[in-house]
Amino acid sequence: MTRMFAFFAAILLSAVAVSSACTAGVSEGLRFHIDAKRSSPKVYASFTGGKSRTTNWSTDFNTSELQGLDIAQLRAGGDQPVRFALVREAGRLDCTGSGGRLVASGACNFTPNTGFNDFLVSRGVKRPTEDEGLAMMSLNVRRDLVETLHSARYPVPGVDDLLSLSALGVDAHYINGLAQVGYRPRDLDDLVQFKALDVTPSYIQSFVRAGYGNLPADRIVQLKALDITGDYVAGFKAAGYPNLTPDRLVSLKALGVTPDYARAVRESSREAPTAERLVELNAIAPR
Repeated sequence: MTRMFAFFAAILLSAVAVSSACTAGVSEGLRFHIDAKRSSPKVYASFTGGKSRTTNWSTDFNTSELQGLDIAQLRAGGDQPVRFALVREAGRLDCTGSGGRLVASGACNFTPNTGFNDFLVSRGVKRPTEDEGLAMMSLNVRRDLVETLHSARYPVPGVDDLLSLSALGVDAHYINGLAQVGYRPRDLDDLVQFKALDVTPSYIQSFVRAGYGNLPADRIVQLKALDITGDYVAGFKAAGYPNLTPDRLVSLKALGVTPDYARAVRESSREAPTAERLVELNAIAPR
């Protein structure tokens, strides 16, 4: 059940991130709207419409990311011409319109990066459609992610895999960090689960320090889904329970048994209760 929860949590997070970026529709009818503030270096920009009128992507940008945007002009009064470009590895958006008094709106045109698409094909990824190219640009899918997946011998990703991974912030640094502590999730779904649940190299190392090295990837996902940490394990060791199995840790955590409770029960008992007995005592303890 825990693994199922982790899987659906990961899929939910990635699906939300991708759909919030854009799922269909390209240049024709693509509109932008910008809201700025007088004292902030960032602007909030949204992109909507597109050929299928289903693009719906909005986020904060540093003004430096929107090349050519004159923020002083945008903050001025009147109706001023606005022009900017958003350039990323998967392609670029060129936008023109008008604005003033901290808002602007207009139209955009998306141009896919054919060199990037050729690179994807060279790594076994199918050539993206224009819709998929816009989605990859919005989520900033990068070459180094594809190269790292290739070098680490993961299965060849599909476009949807790259969107999900990028939406969750999986990058070369994250993948290499896991490898440095001896972990390579067996496939891209497991990698998505790791990132969706914020399984970090330091989290894995906390179990190694507690004497739980070489835990299977699916077990780590299960432990993280219940927020079981290396400190939780160390707490039980200090309370006199040094050899709890991962299954026992899961049952203790799921039923709310803490190291402090284990220590208190042990200190008040003539004989040290087993971990199973701790669960029973905790279940009947007054609340």
